[in-house]
Amino acid sequence: MRRKAQVSGTFYPGQREQLLKTIRGMTDAKTERKKALAVIVPHAGYMYSGPVAGAVFSSVEIPAAAVVLGPGHRDIRSLFAVQNAGSWLTPLGEVPIREDLAAMILDRCPSARQDEEAHLLEHSLEVEVPFLQYFREDVGIVPVCVSHETDYGDLESFGQGLAAAIRAYGRPVLMVASTDMSHYVSQSTAEKKDALAIRKIQDLDPRGLFETVLAEGISMCGFQPTTAALVAARELGAAEAELVLYRTSGDSSGDFSQVVGYAGLRILPGPSR
Repeated sequence: MRRKAQVSGTFYPGQREQLLKTIRGMTDAKTERKKALAVIVPHAGYMYSGPVAGAVFSSVEIPAAAVVLGPGHRDIRSLFAVQNAGSWLTPLGEVPIREDLAAMILDRCPSARQDEEAHLLEHSLEVEVPFLQYFREDVGIVPVCVSHETDYGDLESFGQGLAAAIRAYGRPVLMVASTDMSHYVSQSTAEKKDALAIRKIQDLDPRGLFETVLAEGISMCGFQPTTAALVAARELGAAEAELVLYRTSGDSSGDFSQVVGYAGLRILPGPSR
């Protein structure tokens, strides 16, 4: 299946040259790029969250394969919906699915299912793809849409299987966990609550992240894919997680009474990897 872009022209520019110009303005070609196991990036409209996503993608090496994990904002049939064949289209061109890596993920993650339909209208993964294309024209992806019904056990099992698949793949893979942080709260509340979740990510503590989000009522829409990515990153030898940039929608709109938070982090391997 060739998945057509669903939110180009709304979440991000729908024309190639305008999109390139927009991403160029949100990224820094001079930033030192490090090899990363994973990144955590937001998925709102580029005018709001693009500078955070751009800062993160500018700071890491983009390999030829990326597993993009995002939350399902609608009900989906699978706990982990994987598109295992075909391609995705954006204004920057066509991005192939890494079918061999997708097959390894499906083989090692019993709760994952081949499910193209889950991706048709979901924006949380799509908005990350142009950034990947911008830095790596030959990038290929494996899209994974994560159900809001997943519990910690589901996420831990999937993360372990994902790490096993990436090891078996034998080539560099970047995990991209797509999430926004607190939704429609005051700036001060967003900063306070989001700091709790960010600290758990920095501590490389997936269970702590999952439990903190639930206990503190943090409206972090992608905490489940982020939890799974953290599990996988730890399995693959993660050494540290760095906060690259934190902003809220208020930084763009000027309205700090009701904001959405955006955090960008990178998860780095130990020096021997």
